[in-house]
Amino acid sequence: MSHKLDWIQDELDALKASGLYNTIRTISSAQGAWLTVDGRRVLDFCSNNYLGLANHPRLVQAVKDAVDAYGVGPAAVRTIAGTMDLHLRLEERMARFKGVEAAVTLQSGFSANLAVIPVVVGKEDVIFSDELNHASIIDGCRLSGAKILRFKHADPTDLERVVRENLSDYRRGLVITDGVFSMDGDIAPLDKLYQVTRRHDLMLMVDDAHGEGVLGRGGRGIVDHFGLHGKVDIEIGTFSKAFGVMGGVVAGNAKIIEWLRQRGRPFLFSSAATPADVAACLAAVDLLEESTALVDRLWANARFFKEEMKKLGFDTGSSVTPITPVMLGEATLARQFSRALYEEGIFAMALGFPTVPQGKARIRVMISAEHSQDDLEQGLAAFERVGKSLGVIA
Repeated sequence: MSHKLDWIQDELDALKASGLYNTIRTISSAQGAWLTVDGRRVLDFCSNNYLGLANHPRLVQAVKDAVDAYGVGPAAVRTIAGTMDLHLRLEERMARFKGVEAAVTLQSGFSANLAVIPVVVGKEDVIFSDELNHASIIDGCRLSGAKILRFKHADPTDLERVVRENLSDYRRGLVITDGVFSMDGDIAPLDKLYQVTRRHDLMLMVDDAHGEGVLGRGGRGIVDHFGLHGKVDIEIGTFSKAFGVMGGVVAGNAKIIEWLRQRGRPFLFSSAATPADVAACLAAVDLLEESTALVDRLWANARFFKEEMKKLGFDTGSSVTPITPVMLGEATLARQFSRALYEEGIFAMALGFPTVPQGKARIRVMISAEHSQDDLEQGLAAFERVGKSLGVIA
């Protein structure tokens, strides 16, 4: 007899048969260049811990001090009894760090996108969205009820075309792009996109999740990288990558930030970030403002690894950031490659559909300032052995 949930098992079986089923590994150590994964010590090429801050002693101490002073949880949403002075301090610091009028923090970068997009556009409006934007942007756009029109990836000429053909049918428009595209490691031409928005009086929003702590002066992000301070209306950031913690931030025009505090649903209806997370984020800002050493080392490591991978014959796509995709094509090959790397002591997960398009599966290597020269060379040697054994390189 059939059961109402039999279809789920059928779908799971289909994922396994196609090589698209995700086997989730378990980590039992602190984040760092080396991890204990499924009981084995391996070199970490997976985490978004760009600057090695996830287990930095100063962040750890800041968490301990915050828990002693404020306890564990906020116990309320921000608008009732959950706003602590720590939250306001972090928002003031992030506004200064980013060079914007104001900032507001949320529980995650995903929540930040879900919060801000529906409060600036609605059913009478239009969103012009890069075709490779992150899932959180896509979901935020859908929640807004606005018309969603995609333009070709990182193509300001196509954006201009789509805007000219459609803008007159709507009340107002918003252009949204990722800053650094997390799967390919390329950068949005934000300066050229801004020119389009200026010509047509459109709002401009950038999700800088993989740019904060990486691009710009001392990791101040893509807006700083292009010198567009005061010209980008909304910057979305996350504290879960280069900052090594958890949480999201919306930064930019003060009117937008104030409106978000009044109407942003994740801000209004979900509990505030924990004191420990906020304190750790403040410590991360301190470190970034004190020195560029970690950002400089991240880029030096990335340049070395990419150059050596290309010499070996690997295709690393169009990346111009520390994100290093190793393009393999089919998901079955990518998963086979990942398993072989794990046997070599390298933790580097395969990414396939729907995370990336069909036929563009890859191993995405995330380089960190935490990696030593020996770590990088060990990783390169393992990629060479696996690549040759699977016929990916000669």
